[in-house]
Amino acid sequence: MDVEAAKVLGMALAVGLGVIGPGIGVGIVASKALEAIGRNPEAAGQIQPLMFVGIAFSEALAIFALVIGFIIKYT
Repeated sequence: MDVEAAKVLGMALAVGLGVIGPGIGVGIVASKALEAIGRNPEAAGQIQPLMFVGIAFSEALAIFALVIGFIIKYT
């Protein structure tokens, strides 16, 4: 295996494994927020902003994994 193939494989593994956790986290956050809104619709205005903050933090971890993948591939 040459160096370029190893870099591509390393990037694929870093990004692939790095976005599994945030993907699961976003799904859990959204499902629990919808469940809470379903139980108490009047609280939707308080729940939705917190849901979006939680989603943003989870997605930031996925972006970090993507950056690490690019660092592996291009250095």
